[in-house]
Amino acid sequence: MSLTDYFIVLFIALFMMYAIYDELITARRRGDTRLRVPLKRRNGLDSAIFIGLIAILIYRNITSHGTQVTTTLLMVLAFFSVYLFWLRQPKLLFKLEGFFYGPVFIDYRRIQSMNLSEDGVLVIQLEQRPLHIHVSKLDDLESIYHFMVRQHLADS
Repeated sequence: MSLTDYFIVLFIALFMMYAIYDELITARRRGDTRLRVPLKRRNGLDSAIFIGLIAILIYRNITSHGTQVTTTLLMVLAFFSVYLFWLRQPKLLFKLEGFFYGPVFIDYRRIQSMNLSEDGVLVIQLEQRPLHIHVSKLDDLESIYHFMVRQHLADS
């Protein structure tokens, strides 16, 4: 295997670890999941460009009679990319002490304020920067609101 193949294996391993963490570990970390809210997919153009570049690399490797190992590794990388960017549903997981937004856990005590924009985006102001949460269904905003109110009453 060449150095390029080792880098591709590294990226595949990183994608696989992120997928396992996102699907299996975050649901079990920090206690039971109280509320699960699906989010809109974002960065579709970026992911299409990335997968297109992988497709170009596969084509280039095949036409220049590159190794079969490199072609196979690139196909596996393309599969993981399609899964992570287009098939996997991003989600917001509410726990007892906080919530997971992507791979990051945010404690409820860090929330300074919450606002709802006109286009249905929930803006949660933290100490340093705001989080813009784009839910896939607007009805989920009401579920988040009721959950946060119950959480605030339980903390009081």
